[in-house]
Amino acid sequence: MKKLFFALLLIGLGCRTGPDLKGVNFREEMRSFVGEINRYAKAANPGFAIIPQNGIELVTLNGDVAGQVASQYLTNIDAVGQEDLFYGYNADNQKTPAEVTDYLTGFLDVVLNNGKAVLVTDYCSDASKIDDAYLLNKQKQYVPFAAPDRELRVVPPYPPAPRNTNDRDIASINDARNFLYLINPENFNTKQAFIDALQATNYDVIIMDAFFDGEIWTAPELSLLKTKANGGQRLVISYMSIGEAEDYRYYWQPAYQNTPPAWLSGPNPDWPGNYKVKYWLPSWKAIIYGNPEAYLDKLLAAGFDGAYLDIIDGFEYFESQ
Repeated sequence: MKKLFFALLLIGLGCRTGPDLKGVNFREEMRSFVGEINRYAKAANPGFAIIPQNGIELVTLNGDVAGQVASQYLTNIDAVGQEDLFYGYNADNQKTPAEVTDYLTGFLDVVLNNGKAVLVTDYCSDASKIDDAYLLNKQKQYVPFAAPDRELRVVPPYPPAPRNTNDRDIASINDARNFLYLINPENFNTKQAFIDALQATNYDVIIMDAFFDGEIWTAPELSLLKTKANGGQRLVISYMSIGEAEDYRYYWQPAYQNTPPAWLSGPNPDWPGNYKVKYWLPSWKAIIYGNPEAYLDKLLAAGFDGAYLDIIDGFEYFESQ
């Protein structure tokens, strides 16, 4: 009931998307935000990887695949993530329409041609479709992960071992040949059960949530996850949404129910509890980085190897208002 009231409150406020949006270059503001995050993180840890997911049109200045490359944006990132490239765009376990794949790969190839890795998450569960997704990604030289569950709650049972398994140490994201995307640990009763399950795998990169049952992972715990079963070292990267606020996060305040902050915008109807944010406002940026209680600062203190930035395509929401 409280969430319904809150959603109605936001709607009554015009989703807080009024005249204050005039003159805002939403795409450039997102590029700038990512750059700020990158510079702040690398000042603390030069090897910290910044990987934006989706919003791939940002790699050119005008959002056209043939447009001028956004060279500063590409300098500020270490790789990109893309969902639904070959499977899952319209529905999980369904082939993505060819025209969508072609459109996205045009931009992804810009990234690849500029020396950055491309991590692709396809959503499919049939063995034949999983095999096809891996094959198609291999042909494009993308780093693949076939997720059988859109909520990213499981270590996939198929294939039984990651494709391109290797015992090399992964020093940077460009060294990775596979990855595991598992940000919802609800199927694991304890941190130790989660650690045990992931220690038994040979993924080069683990993308996970920074928190387990509301408690952030510690450096000693993360160190246990940074070694593959075969002895090679891997990267452990934290998911971090910068284009939406989530009402189950530590930074969420009960007072928002009656007095939404300036940065808060409309609810995401597809993911209850998620709300669009005016990501260019300093008050939102302060939640993400720049002080001990900020999200990125917590990741750095815990010892994560990078941040996987979600809702990069948040600019689309504001462009549509």
